[in-house]
Amino acid sequence: MRYLSTRDPRPQPETRSFEDVLLAGLAEDGGLFVPERLPVLDAEAWRTLAGRPYAEVAARILSLFAGDAFDLPELSQLTEAAYGEFRHGAVAPLVQLDERLWLLELFHGPTLAFKDLALQLLGRLFDTVLARRGEHVTIVGATSGDTGSAALAACRDRDALDIFVLYPQGRVSEVQRRQMTTVDAANAHAIAVEGTFDDCQDLVKALFADTALRRDLNLSAVNSINFARIAAQVVYYIAAGVALGAPGRPLSFCVPTGNFGNVYSAHLARALGLPIDLLAIGTNANDILARYLTSGDMSMATVIPSLSPSMDIQVSSNFERLLFELKAENGAAVAAALQSFRQTGALPADEQSWRRAREMFTGYSVDDSATLETIADIYRQTGMQIDPHSAVAVNAARRALNRDGGTGPMVALATAHPAKFPDAVEQATGVRPPLPPALADMMEQRERMTVLPNDIAAIAKFVRAHARRTRSSRPQPHRGAA
Repeated sequence: MRYLSTRDPRPQPETRSFEDVLLAGLAEDGGLFVPERLPVLDAEAWRTLAGRPYAEVAARILSLFAGDAFDLPELSQLTEAAYGEFRHGAVAPLVQLDERLWLLELFHGPTLAFKDLALQLLGRLFDTVLARRGEHVTIVGATSGDTGSAALAACRDRDALDIFVLYPQGRVSEVQRRQMTTVDAANAHAIAVEGTFDDCQDLVKALFADTALRRDLNLSAVNSINFARIAAQVVYYIAAGVALGAPGRPLSFCVPTGNFGNVYSAHLARALGLPIDLLAIGTNANDILARYLTSGDMSMATVIPSLSPSMDIQVSSNFERLLFELKAENGAAVAAALQSFRQTGALPADEQSWRRAREMFTGYSVDDSATLETIADIYRQTGMQIDPHSAVAVNAARRALNRDGGTGPMVALATAHPAKFPDAVEQATGVRPPLPPALADMMEQRERMTVLPNDIAAIAKFVRAHARRTRSSRPQPHRGAA
């Protein structure tokens, strides 16, 4: 398996290994890495996944993307370690809500969000590769709430890396913030940026664009711009599909999304052969993705704070991966379209690409009022509490079933534990969801964070000052070994 950049303009693009892609995160030209080609699972491969534990399914699916970077026994050890301490034995259990609608619970990891399923594994992949190469990396990432806490939890106290997470000050929930700021580790840094998530994301990309900084600190990323995270997220779609009868039975998914990474993983699962009938996207009032799928209009607007802050995004970075596919893998066309998007605030109109996207996805916008109504309705019907992001998925899933029908079961993704957003859940249900016992004392712990302006010079200065090692200060690995 080899990978290429979405912005490489050459007829024969340079390809990279999975190991290189894991450590680099972002391509040198600013593009995102995508597989050169994907395999399709045959009947025997599907049979080997049926009834198997989540960690085993994860190892087998990751082996498709890892190539010769990791063999199956090594991946099996890593996935067992990554998922062995999740609070639910199934790791990502399915819960039936009605005759056709299911909820895929992705919040049983250490930080109560779906990001744990990728990042608990990613931290171990980093450790393995860095030990193999004798290298140290500096990880930088932007978060709209959940990636930051999951990344810090996965990467804390690791000798071979430092991690810096940028989040928008005042635009995450208190639980999300405290999950980042109560991490007490010398290598972990939470940075509150005076701006939006889109600003944080732009700052991270600017850090990678600083050639000297990238070289000196050996920068890497754990955001969903890192393809290894996308690959790890493919697993729960495959696992849920097999549990519900795939490949002999089609099914549909509804994914709450802002940055497009999670739903892009579903798209890859479909490319591997999972029989997905409908792939629906749920957004909040920041509806750039739903608006594009409805009308072809992808134009930026002001970010609107909502009850589902992890989706308060106007620039969906991972859409670039789909755009590469829509533009017939023309890196020059992708780069030109994105440059225009940044300059004008709107993606250039391309009816052919839009019509192809509409064949692949359907989109729905869910405002705060509908979000609260959905939380309340699920509580009345089942006694379950769901968080606002999961409510967006349930609301959009119901609308997709009513409008598009689809074949087989519909699976809505529950991406966060209700206790991460207790105010909204209490407002809708009248009952405040408690934190799991393992996190019950978090609200009393001391917070550690640095508040910085939305300024690349200030961010770069802080990262340079607090990264423990630079490339120039450590022994260089021997590159001759395979």
